[in-house]
Amino acid sequence: MADRVWLITGASSGFGRALADAAFERGESVAATARRTDSLDYAAEHERGHAIALDVTDPAQREAAIAEAVERFGRIDVLVNNAGRTQVGAVEETTDEELRDLFELHFFAPAALTRAVLPHMRRQGGGAIVQMSSVGGQVTAPGFGAYSATKFALEGFTQTLRDEVAPFGIRTLIVEPGAFRTGLFRANAAYFSAEMPDYEETVGPTREYVRTNHDAQPGDPAKAAEAIIAALDADETPLRLALGADAIGNIEQQLAAVGDELGRWRSLGEATAFDHA
Repeated sequence: MADRVWLITGASSGFGRALADAAFERGESVAATARRTDSLDYAAEHERGHAIALDVTDPAQREAAIAEAVERFGRIDVLVNNAGRTQVGAVEETTDEELRDLFELHFFAPAALTRAVLPHMRRQGGGAIVQMSSVGGQVTAPGFGAYSATKFALEGFTQTLRDEVAPFGIRTLIVEPGAFRTGLFRANAAYFSAEMPDYEETVGPTREYVRTNHDAQPGDPAKAAEAIIAALDADETPLRLALGADAIGNIEQQLAAVGDELGRWRSLGEATAFDHA
């Protein structure tokens, strides 16, 4: 996909900005989106860039953003669903409104944008959907129940999507970063549910980690962007790309634990058929 056109959500900073910069370095075009275009001056001033105001949870804005990108560049080759935020709270601490709002941002908005670009990609004979998930799409931790639930949903959605759109030449990539120096842990970016003293022992360490680790994460977003592009350019793009030694190690442990539990309970699970089935 030479001379690609990218549509990137949450492109004002973090992975979104890093991907836009990497695309520009390759001479590719970027429709960079964020809720406020004043955070997208770098794209608006680039000859191959275009800044679009987009609140991904607004259906009208989603439709308008895709139409504007197609009008500006004539096509969309790569959709990157990157907009998101950190949320910390025990399951009991998390309100219905908080849970629904996070699902709107992390699941329903990417699902809607994906459906909206697919007709364009099918007509042009190819494209790529990049879903920015997280190590939290496979591994959970106390306080990250709502966050992981949205990422688990996005990963299941995308795993199914892969088999549906591969015949059209459309690639799908789920990105599972560990701890990277994006803006997710900034004081005004991370969201915390109201605390209950009962969960201080289990969720307290997670809150403290988020509150004190901004700009202390080991991952480099620029290197992540290069890895994502390498995966897209590979002969066979992987379904999942874990980024960071921490993410890879935690996912390996999770998969081993699932395999071990499945083996220990196999006989009980298999003994549930009708006797003569």
